[in-house]
Amino acid sequence: MTVVPGEILVMGAGTIGCFIGGSLAAAGVPVTFVGRPRVLQGLAEHGLTLTDLDGVHRHLPAASLAASESVPGDARPALVLLCVKSGATAEAAASLAAVLPERTLVLSLQNGISNATVAAGAAQALRFLPAMVPYNVAEVGPGAFHRGTPGRLAAQDHPALRAWLPVFERAGMPLDLHGDLLPVQWGKLLLNLNNPVNALSGLPLRDELMQRGYRRCFAALIDEALVALAAAGIAPAQVAALPPKKLLAVLRLPDWLFRIVAARMLKIDPRARSSMADDLALGRRTEIDALSGEVVRLARAHGARAPRNAEMVALLEAATAQPQRWSAQQLQSVLGL
Repeated sequence: MTVVPGEILVMGAGTIGCFIGGSLAAAGVPVTFVGRPRVLQGLAEHGLTLTDLDGVHRHLPAASLAASESVPGDARPALVLLCVKSGATAEAAASLAAVLPERTLVLSLQNGISNATVAAGAAQALRFLPAMVPYNVAEVGPGAFHRGTPGRLAAQDHPALRAWLPVFERAGMPLDLHGDLLPVQWGKLLLNLNNPVNALSGLPLRDELMQRGYRRCFAALIDEALVALAAAGIAPAQVAALPPKKLLAVLRLPDWLFRIVAARMLKIDPRARSSMADDLALGRRTEIDALSGEVVRLARAHGARAPRNAEMVALLEAATAQPQRWSAQQLQSVLGL
C-alpha cells in the first residue's frame, strides 16, 4: 500500500492545477484547491471531471472537493503545487508565506524558467523547487479538464520529494527527479514557443501544426532560442521525440511529408489547444513574457538578439486587448519569413 506523506495544497486551480491535483485526489490524497471564483464555481456545481487521450475518465463529486478562494488559515500541507500563471507568482508566494509554516515545500508546476526563483524571492521562508509539466491540459467545460498530449512530470531532485514518487505514480502522474532541471526547463520552453503561434492562429494544436506556415514560425522562434542558449553555454535537454535541431528540420518539411515523418508528434487529441489560447479567449494576459520574453532576455544577456521572439511578445500583448486571428501567411510576413 502506498503511503501518502501528507496533504497537498494546489495554489492556482486552473487547468494544470485541477488536472494534477484532481488526479492525486482521485488516488486518495487529501487535496485543497485554491483558485479563481469562476473555476471554483464550476467545481461546486459540477464536481471535477478528468479525461485524457488514453481514455481515462475520472469524476470527483463536488461534495468530496475542498476548495477556497484564498489559502485557508489552518492549512498545513506537506506539499504545495504552485500552478498560478507566471505573472501572479510573487503575489501567490507571498500569500502562501503569510499562512504556511516555514520550510513548507512548494513545487513550481509553471511554464518558463524563473518562477521558482521569483517565488523564493517573495517568500524566503518557504522551500521552492522548479518543476516541468510536459503535457497540454484544456478546460473543456465547467469542472471538466482534458489532457491532450503525453509526457512525464519532472522536478529538481530533493529528499523531501522522493516519498511522493509512488503517490504520483499511482495517480497516473509519474514524476522524474533531476539533479539539474535547467536543461529540462529549457527543453520544454523550446516546445512552448509554439504556444504563441497556436494562440494567434485560433486553431486547435493539431490543426495548426498541420500548416507549414505556422510550423515555420515556430521553427524560427526555436532557432533564435538555440542561438541564445549556445551563447549562454546551456544545452537544452531533449523533451520531445526529437532533439531540437532535428525537430527544426522536421517542422520545415512540406505538409505531405511532415504528416508522415511526424506521425508520432501528431498523436495529439483533436481538442488540445495551448493554455495561451485559453488565456486569450478569456481576455486574460498571457504568459508570453515567461516564454519568448525569457528568450529575449537570455539573448541580450549574452550579446545576441532575438527579434522574432520580441515581436511575438508585442503581438501577444496587443492581442490581449484586441484579439485577432492571424493566418500562417500573415504571421510569416510579420516575422520576416
